[in-house]
This record gives sequence, C-alpha cells and structure tokens, in this order.
Amino acid sequence: MARRRRAEVRQLLPDLVYQDVLVSATINRIMEDGKKNLASRIFYGAMSIVQDRTGQEPLKVYKQAFDNIKPRVEVRSRRVGGSTYQVPVEVSVRRAQSLTLRWMKSAVDGRPERTAVERLAAEILDAAQGRGGAIKKKDDVERMAEANRAYAHYRW
Repeated sequence: MARRRRAEVRQLLPDLVYQDVLVSATINRIMEDGKKNLASRIFYGAMSIVQDRTGQEPLKVYKQAFDNIKPRVEVRSRRVGGSTYQVPVEVSVRRAQSLTLRWMKSAVDGRPERTAVERLAAEILDAAQGRGGAIKKKDDVERMAEANRAYAHYRW
C-alpha cells in the first residue's frame, strides 16, 4: 500500500491539429527519450496514411480503433486464505485508456513494416477492422476474465 497521498491526475492539453486530448495522450505514449516532435510527426504521418487508404476522416477511424482495443474487464490477483485467485473486475475509464495505449504501442513495435509511420497506420487500420496485435491482447485479457468468472464473488 502507498504510504503517501494519492498522486494527482494531471490534465493533458489537447493537441494542436485535432484539438483532442486522446491524440495528445497517444503522442505522449509514442514518444521516446523526450522527442515529442518526432512522436508528433509519426502520429500525424500515420493519420495522413489512414486518410489516404480509407478516404474517411482519420480521427474517426482512430477513435473506432481505440474503442475496439479498449478492455471492459480484466483479472486482478486476490489472496484469500492461502490461495491466490484471478478475480475478474471491470476496468475503470482511466485504466482502460492506459492499457489501450500500452497495448497499441507494443503491437506497433512488433509489426514488420519498415517505418514507424507505416507500422502505426497499419495497426490503426487493423484495429479499426477488429484485428491486429492490440485486439488479440484485449481478447486474451477478456477471455481470461471470462474463464475466471467463477471467482467473481471475491471482488473487493
């Protein structure tokens, strides 16, 4: 347990192009070694590829992909009497966003395309259609929660 006060949640400013906080969070997750300008170029480059390939508004496609990846339930370990149970719990909005961005980043890093822009665009397009590495991770987590539904009464 944490002995200090709970960390306060910092509010993100919306990005400059789409005026969206979710885009800012995504750019921050893509960013490595503090290179935010490079992360922004990767994201906006991927959005232009998404627009070219679909002909739709890229932010709408991105939000569809984000909603497809977002988990509804997950398992948390709960120790009861000497045994540890995997208890399914609903995911809070903040944690769902964090998990979604984390899974998307790891799926993008594992893709075979040559550049980061192409990898991100391909993962967004796959996730919008209900496939891809991040969707597989979400399905695995939700399948695990479904398998352990018998322990739901240990929820705290």
